[in-house]
Amino acid sequence: MLITQDDALAELFHSLAPTERMQWERFVSTVGAMERLFTDPPDILVVDDTLEDGTGARFVNIIKSENVYRKLPVVLCLNRDELQGGLLWNQVEADDFLLKPLDPAETASRISIALNRSVRSLDANPLSNLPGNTSIIQRIQELVDMGREFALLYCDLDHFKSYNDKYGFIRGDEVLMMTSRVIVNTVRSMGLEYSFVGHVGGDDYVCIVPMARAEEACRRIIANFDPILPSFYDPEDRDRGTILAEDRRGEKQNVPLMSISIAVVMNHGGKIRHYGAAAYAASQLKKLAKEKEGSVYVIDQRLS
Repeated sequence: MLITQDDALAELFHSLAPTERMQWERFVSTVGAMERLFTDPPDILVVDDTLEDGTGARFVNIIKSENVYRKLPVVLCLNRDELQGGLLWNQVEADDFLLKPLDPAETASRISIALNRSVRSLDANPLSNLPGNTSIIQRIQELVDMGREFALLYCDLDHFKSYNDKYGFIRGDEVLMMTSRVIVNTVRSMGLEYSFVGHVGGDDYVCIVPMARAEEACRRIIANFDPILPSFYDPEDRDRGTILAEDRRGEKQNVPLMSISIAVVMNHGGKIRHYGAAAYAASQLKKLAKEKEGSVYVIDQRLS
């Protein structure tokens, strides 16, 4: 959505990209734009600061004051003298700005950056801030499309639900944050040529590493995770090595301390054609890994 009374500015935005990639809906005042925003929110909002019915900056703040639009990317078009006049950015909730007269190439790039930043922000796991499902799928598919060989590590905590039920979600979240840090720091410390860590949700995580380093990554994650984990239990549970928890039938049982299971899918020779195939293989392999006691990793060689 574009709000401007400047025909030349509107023409420039319409020329940024083919309509099948980007379509701009223009408004010359904030009144009509406001109604449209509530009924059909855009992917991005660009506001010209020079509007007859009030400054664009004021309108931006009104929009951002609505919780549902906090994450809507908003770009403000400014005259250079407005910027030099010392605009107080702590009082203007725009996500980016463009200086007039606009350069088409720069404008297209800044719009793309704002959109991509918004997608990453919306996709990020709210607890760990790691990339979420959309980014995970996109990364796997990119490697598949390039024909790259890679290893997909699907990491899952064992007995996390029992821990969460007994100790509560706050302490459960602390375990998830610890797991995030362990995986991220382990992968980062290996200095890999390319790598990726994502948080599927709950106690499920994904790593992408070069195939040659996959087994090493698994061993390191387990070696870093296992010594830390017991400190999250009360002394009596830690010393006993189990907690008393209810199963799905409501019966009390002794549940082992948490461990981590890692399912590894190798994309030998680029044989995986779609991210769904990698995800399915990992989910099936995870079931096998979780049947084993303690922290383990299982490597699937079926696609080799």
